[in-house]
Amino acid sequence: MLIKGSLTTYITFFIALSASAEKASENNDLRINADILPSLTVVGQKTANQRPVTTYETPISNLDFDPRVDFQSRNMAEAQGDVSIRGGIFEETGFQVGSATLLDPQTGHYSTEIPIAPEMLGEPKVLTGADNAHRGFNSSAGTVSYSWREITKGGSVTLGGGDHNLNFQRLHNAWTGVNTNNDEWTWGVEMESSHSESDGTIRYGDHRFARTSGRIQLVGPSSQTDLFAGYQEKFFGLPAMYTGNDANLETEDLLTRLIFVNHSQQYGNGSEWELSSFYRRHSDQFILRRDNPSYYLADHETEVTAIAISGFHKVDERFSVHYNSQYTEDKINSLGLGQGAYNSRTYYKLSLLPQYIHRLNKQEIVMFKAGASIDDSNRDESKFSPIAEISWQKNDDVGSSERLYLAYAQATQVLGYSAIGGAKSSPFISDPNLRRGVSKNLELGYHLERDKWKLIGAVFHRWNKDLVDWLYTSSSARSAKHVDVNTIGVEIIASRQWNNFEAIGSYSYLHKNEDYGDSNLTRSLYTLNFPEHRATLGFIWKLNDFLEIRIDNEWREQKENEGRDGPTQSTYSHLAASYYPTQIDDLEVFIAFEKPWDEDFQDIPGTPGRGDQFSLGATYRW
Repeated sequence: MLIKGSLTTYITFFIALSASAEKASENNDLRINADILPSLTVVGQKTANQRPVTTYETPISNLDFDPRVDFQSRNMAEAQGDVSIRGGIFEETGFQVGSATLLDPQTGHYSTEIPIAPEMLGEPKVLTGADNAHRGFNSSAGTVSYSWREITKGGSVTLGGGDHNLNFQRLHNAWTGVNTNNDEWTWGVEMESSHSESDGTIRYGDHRFARTSGRIQLVGPSSQTDLFAGYQEKFFGLPAMYTGNDANLETEDLLTRLIFVNHSQQYGNGSEWELSSFYRRHSDQFILRRDNPSYYLADHETEVTAIAISGFHKVDERFSVHYNSQYTEDKINSLGLGQGAYNSRTYYKLSLLPQYIHRLNKQEIVMFKAGASIDDSNRDESKFSPIAEISWQKNDDVGSSERLYLAYAQATQVLGYSAIGGAKSSPFISDPNLRRGVSKNLELGYHLERDKWKLIGAVFHRWNKDLVDWLYTSSSARSAKHVDVNTIGVEIIASRQWNNFEAIGSYSYLHKNEDYGDSNLTRSLYTLNFPEHRATLGFIWKLNDFLEIRIDNEWREQKENEGRDGPTQSTYSHLAASYYPTQIDDLEVFIAFEKPWDEDFQDIPGTPGRGDQFSLGATYRW
């Protein structure tokens, strides 16, 4: 592989800076009553970088370097991204805010359209196995879960740009105050506005993005209430974006509106509950050929309303109950996909997971969880799914901990309208007879945390029945078809922290056996588009009080795919540096470069991959 010549010195400088480190300590704790698996973090992050190179920050920025997430993007991650977890496909992945899972009932392609400023959300947690079966909604492989962060007074303004005529701007501000009648209650108001545009890293890969969001928050001694509204407009293009045909200069024009109400409450001795409700309206205009828009034009609009509640009720020191429930209504108006037997649907889920703790001694416990969930819809049959987990945990007084667990869980999913209610003759052919998919997951895992490092490992076997893939047949059209898939996976994640240096690395292996029931079906677009081997390495180096280096790297060996042009191996990097001048307090000057390696890897078979992008800018905070 070659490094692009004009940036040889720049890249070499970054690599040289990663050669040394010093010792430090790290505080860790074991949450015995947590209902999610521990998340590996580097100073609260799973990746070194949070700011993207090509646009403004979004909740999904840099998920493509998260060890448990495979991000298959079109144009760039913030334009359109299919997120798969542990070898699943994008439509099996849910995105949860608070207790409620946001839903894209059209295809799942637009699940990542989340018009929320990242300052308002906590770091994403990836729920898999038993945790996803319990807390996820209509997501059979995994869920990316966000919490509502408490508002902190202050703000920032960012201005930046780069090659390919990139420019981006951000303004964020937050105000807080104390209730004059009761100083245990505080209020907050937070707002932000962001804009970005560029000609794109490849021809016809231009974009124009804009987002405005805000919220009001009330915080009490044991509660937090948030009222949020967000609005986002996005236009972007890419040749062969969805069809895999370079002659198609495809474009997307998206508009997303989100209203969200959230309340969390703690009570008793460690019990808590959270109530979430949202209204999401998403509009999409897809043009197959921008040089001839009338050739094929598809307009879609979906509306989703939901209410969800989740919680943890502690009966005594040994017995407690986790619970989770969501009710969702959606509807679609579509031009181009056609209409199936219906264009509206209601979904229901209820999950109960009792927990019993047997204490072996002061430092060790054995925890048993056994329960079930039931999924139902007014358009599909209901499905009962068992959930069970046994774990051994040990923690000491200095923050070290160990956890060994064995879990089995089942999760189900009903399909989006494009798969079951689309047109019979178009570039995207649906099948109204497709059934609810079922995923079963057996997993053995081990977590080890010490003062300066962490290690997480898992081995899992997932059985998918009636998963839906999109395949090419003899024509250039794509068809939605059922497939049964057995997936075996291994993942190892490790982190280390020193005084001024932090590192996180991972390795994962995936193997699949698939059965489409028809040997004439070829060119799997999603199910067989996965890395057989994947490794990530990220680090943050604080050289001194005014200079910081952040680097994320990923290497993968993708399974061979008939539709992919170019290599099956890829090395992808995001390099960034920040300078904090001593002459101006609270000013950050940053520089970043993405994809320095000279290669043409296609994230999605037949769709061009991302090009290299350089950007720089400044952020002033107050």
